Amino acid sequence: MSRNALGRGLSALIPNSSAAPSAQEGTGHGDGRPLRVPIDKIRPNHLQPRRHFDPEALSELSVSIKQHGLAQPIVVSFDSATKSYELIAGERRWRACQLAGHKEIDVVVRQPNDEKHRMALALIENLQRADLNPIEVALGYLRLMKEFGINQSELAQEMGKSKSTISNTLRLLELTEDMQKAVQFGHLSEGHGRALLMISDPHARHGAFLKITEEHLSVREAEALAKQLESGELSEASKEKTASTSRPARPADLVAIEESIQSALGTKVEIRSKKNPAKGSITLHYFSFEDFDRLIKILKK
Repeated sequence: MSRNALGRGLSALIPNSSAAPSAQEGTGHGDGRPLRVPIDKIRPNHLQPRRHFDPEALSELSVSIKQHGLAQPIVVSFDSATKSYELIAGERRWRACQLAGHKEIDVVVRQPNDEKHRMALALIENLQRADLNPIEVALGYLRLMKEFGINQSELAQEMGKSKSTISNTLRLLELTEDMQKAVQFGHLSEGHGRALLMISDPHARHGAFLKITEEHLSVREAEALAKQLESGELSEASKEKTASTSRPARPADLVAIEESIQSALGTKVEIRSKKNPAKGSITLHYFSFEDFDRLIKILKK
């Protein structure tokens, strides 16, 4: 099955067109043709499967849009009560257009019948894209299965993938929260995640996770370590060394604050605490001169 056939069954639940006003006249129909609407009339999708927007990649996309324009319209629905639009797919492009200083953006309007239809369309539109991280894809799959009462085999058929591919992706959700975040933020690949899942003992798995992230092991090296741990080839002393030589995971509350600041500023943020937790540093990253100027304006407010 081709990529164009992805989600055909679930997509059939959702109308292909919708009534929505044109940007110029306030009347007309969202018939699949792009409209140009004010960017501030669009709000994020509360059902968005994407959890993390990489600040550097967002800045790079913003520069590309400045130079070449938006290659593909975003997908929105129209709210007649507020005369505004809600994103269905394309939040990354919408954010990048904002960074680029655009006042208007090309959209395609679709109008789901209800929240379930909206969620299905948002998930399918996003899951067809290649830029979701593996955890976001897994959460999207899980949500489709729960909301529509389908099993892995049916989901595999809908998405045009093998059942083993769906199963392997969903298994990533068995990883602990810190491991999932490492995959989400690109510190570990999906292959590293699958290697960790080969280790049944939680203590040994956590030790392997710390070793992989700190020593930057390749997927092949991670798989070899997992096989050694699982087969008992490593001595107990070696297992303890694997689990204890790395620094402990960062506090969850500190990570949450870091992510909150990142979301507010739209850039990568690093918080480092010292031995005395009352002291530390906050580092803001910028990826272009325009990005630097934007951050300075925000901080001066």
